[in-house]
Amino acid sequence: MELFQAKDHYILQHGDRALWCSRKNGAFEARPATDLLLAWNPICLGLVEGVIGKVQLHADLPWWLLLIRQKAVIGKLPGEHEIHKITKIAVIPLCDAEPQDLELELCKKHHFGIDKPEKIACSPDDSKFLMKTFTQIKSNVSAPNKKKVKESKEKEKLERRLLEELFKMFMDSESFYYSFTYDLTNSVQRQSAGDNKNIPLWKRVDDRFFWNKHMIQDVINLNTCQVDSWIIPVIQGFVQIEELVVNYNESSDDEKSSPETPLQEWACVDDVHPRFLVVLISRRSRHRAGMRYKRRGVDKNGHVANYVETEQLIHVHNHTLSFVQLRGSVPVFWSQVGYRYNPRPRLDKSEKETAAFFRAHFEEEQRIYKKQVIINLVDQAGREKIIGDAFLKQVLLFNSPNLTYVTFDFHEHCRGMKFENVQTLTDAISDIIQDMKWGWVDQAGVICKQDGIFRVNCMDCLDRTNVVQAAIARVVMELQLKKLGVMPPEQPLPLKCYRIYQIMWANNGDSISRQYAGTAALKGDFTRTGERKLAGVMKDGVNSANRYYLNRFKDAYRQAVIDLLQGIPVTEDLYSIFSKEKEHEALHKESQRSHQEQISLLLQNYMKLLLPEDEKFHGGWALIDCDPSIIDATHKDVDVLLLLSNSAYYMA
Repeated sequence: MELFQAKDHYILQHGDRALWCSRKNGAFEARPATDLLLAWNPICLGLVEGVIGKVQLHADLPWWLLLIRQKAVIGKLPGEHEIHKITKIAVIPLCDAEPQDLELELCKKHHFGIDKPEKIACSPDDSKFLMKTFTQIKSNVSAPNKKKVKESKEKEKLERRLLEELFKMFMDSESFYYSFTYDLTNSVQRQSAGDNKNIPLWKRVDDRFFWNKHMIQDVINLNTCQVDSWIIPVIQGFVQIEELVVNYNESSDDEKSSPETPLQEWACVDDVHPRFLVVLISRRSRHRAGMRYKRRGVDKNGHVANYVETEQLIHVHNHTLSFVQLRGSVPVFWSQVGYRYNPRPRLDKSEKETAAFFRAHFEEEQRIYKKQVIINLVDQAGREKIIGDAFLKQVLLFNSPNLTYVTFDFHEHCRGMKFENVQTLTDAISDIIQDMKWGWVDQAGVICKQDGIFRVNCMDCLDRTNVVQAAIARVVMELQLKKLGVMPPEQPLPLKCYRIYQIMWANNGDSISRQYAGTAALKGDFTRTGERKLAGVMKDGVNSANRYYLNRFKDAYRQAVIDLLQGIPVTEDLYSIFSKEKEHEALHKESQRSHQEQISLLLQNYMKLLLPEDEKFHGGWALIDCDPSIIDATHKDVDVLLLLSNSAYYMA
């Protein structure tokens, strides 16, 4: 679609339809494409892929129009539904200011060799000043005093910082997906529940996962079918689509089975062996969205932090099988306050005060999923115990026959890097897995429905949670493939299929972790390769330290942007963030004793993972910047806390 700039509007045009957005007040209007002739000196800026919505970063600042500048095709779902990932966005100020160079693909139909659009009527002095900033609020004061100049500079600085965070959020994390024809917000089972094929896509979506709903609300409010094509439901989460070939005769040498081997090189060219499509879709809720130390536990609406629905799809022989799992923060009022590494968790409300909101959370869960099996992975001893105990007490008070509670002390069972002990859990709940079944549809309709859901959580609902969800999903996938006759009854999944499957779940864990904690997932080497090695622990050390740094210095900006995108008032004074950041940096330099305590905590945490029960810790030390190449590429600027890399050498 083409983007035009006129004196008073930005105009998006696709076919015979156009969407006009006012540069004065951000108001939208659906109009026929022929009305372009009525616009004041329209200039084609280039091509865009779609509209995300609009956002105001601060009450003192103008609205911004968010557009999809570039997309990547992830793959196709059954029915030839293309899935797209947003890779680049364009952000345009809705005011008299000229937009920065948007770097749009040029429109051959309207572009007549003009490299950049000419400036639209604007005084020379104003133009000169506007080019120095991202944007500028119109000024009607001819001779501003020093105080106003200072305030203007503060607004510029704040806007620049929030815009940088907005761009990073959409372009660095690569976590926003959409489709023009497929409902990414709903599972296969929910989609098959009603006959709504003739309803526009955006009206079918699950409200929890319609991530840009607030941003596009003004277009929705136009309440006309003419805007249906402009409303693109965007999810935040993860999508990966791969075709796997069941071949037990192929060689499985180390090079071919290596997780570093590109997935496309594993494809089999013959048509003898069964093929199936495997799809992983994770949907992050827009409710109580945010960063891990800024958003914990439950809120007064019963929504929990880091709430993600993950659906694993298998498609073979015109059959589509779906298995859905959940993750979400422990639904009590709790927090971790402070700027130390891994601050101690605390309860913020009493057991009695929490009960009503806990009930609200699980009543809504049971309305959607019926039965629910909680798998709580928090430690049953140490600093996490207070959260685990509070969770269990609330489950007992709720006393629902449709709620099953399972506890599995992940760190205790997997001491000494024995992550394969997760099978102890899957074996213990194998009967529950089989009774739960899965969603199953073919061309004729629904064959089977998933009866209930697993709700898995640890403290962050990231690292331990992803390992356990991947293990449960693997058990289900093997049951499904055997049921369809794709796998022999007594055979495990072929190694090549299993390697691709592991990589998909590891990628899923990394993506969700970046969205909530700012770094790739910990324990990802086990999910990716099936083995836990010292190198993986060392990499986790760097990521853990990076998480601490991001929480301390960066998360306030990201949280502010997320809240603004969701229409939530920012509780923290944004102008105070700058001074707080400087104070934290000064404190960080001065507090050597605090550094020692943080390193000690890092060592203690990983000592618990590395050492089996029959071995003792005699000594250890931190490795400083042990290998810069293993640092998460999306955070190359994080260098302060490399000194806290919690990789250690243990002697027994």
